[in-house]
Amino acid sequence: MPYYQTWEEFARAAEKLYLTAPMKVRVVLKYRHCDGHLRIKVTDDAVCLQYKTDQAQDVKKIEKLHGKLMRLMVSKESGAMETD
Repeated sequence: MPYYQTWEEFARAAEKLYLTAPMKVRVVLKYRHCDGHLRIKVTDDAVCLQYKTDQAQDVKKIEKLHGKLMRLMVSKESGAMETD
């Protein structure tokens, strides 16, 4: 599973993956203190997208994407519950 080299490519691919299969997508964040690396993985079991960074400025980008995906997940669920 190769890592994406640029954040923009990863963010676009992660959002697209979520929008194609919202019920199957998982997001995993891992931080290894000994390496100083933060890793984010977005997968639906068929496709696995990964990004790794050791830059503090990328933490804000990851946080922003994670928040955006969480908002999409909540809005989808609440919309589905209202129609039932």
